[in-house]
Amino acid sequence: MRADPPPEPGVSRAWSGGVLRTTGAYHLIGYSALAGADVDREIEAQVAFFRTLGVAVEWKLYGHDRPCDLAAHLAQAGFVADETEHFMVCDLEAGTFDDLPPDGIEIRQVRDLTALEDFALAAGLAFDRDETCALDAYAARLADPTLALLVAYDDGRPVAAGRLEMPRGRAFAGLWGGGTVPGHRGRGIYRALVAARAWEALWRGYRYLTVDARATSRPILERLGFIELTRVTGWTLAP
Repeated sequence: MRADPPPEPGVSRAWSGGVLRTTGAYHLIGYSALAGADVDREIEAQVAFFRTLGVAVEWKLYGHDRPCDLAAHLAQAGFVADETEHFMVCDLEAGTFDDLPPDGIEIRQVRDLTALEDFALAAGLAFDRDETCALDAYAARLADPTLALLVAYDDGRPVAAGRLEMPRGRAFAGLWGGGTVPGHRGRGIYRALVAARAWEALWRGYRYLTVDARATSRPILERLGFIELTRVTGWTLAP
């Protein structure tokens, strides 16, 4: 999935040496094969490319990527590490997804721009950041069968949100951006939001579900049947 990612609206991908880079709607190095290469030279080539563009780029480093000291090379080149997360996967045919929303909570899929605004509001409050960019990013994809956006409501108020990406022709779907607003945490809303997306992926014919999980989410996901495969850290280079 990393070395041959599925097509995605708004981005293009190209190999540069042993590095696969993504440009367009976002800028990412999601895969590299640098074992045996001149690592510093390859990294500097990417630094020069993205600084010429004048944009920030994230290099996603997985625990099994080689060489094993790639993180040190990235730091030396000016990349800064974000929080390390747990890359987890679940076999949907073996998972436990019987978690219903708690009393008073309703989970709905985003179908129109009004619901998309609710999604951006809940995500922004959950992660304490401006999510207005989501309005532009997802407005054109509301009819896209590879995307599902879900919002949890408490008496009509959006209190949690999460995204499900379902690339065509693949066995793996991915969970992204699941979060609950302060004041509604600890009630099982996050679990129910994961379960709702898992059922959607299973119904669409996907076998596996992946997620980059924070440490706080890991035990919840483990109870649902997810296992950790490796750790993943985003290394960001400022423009």
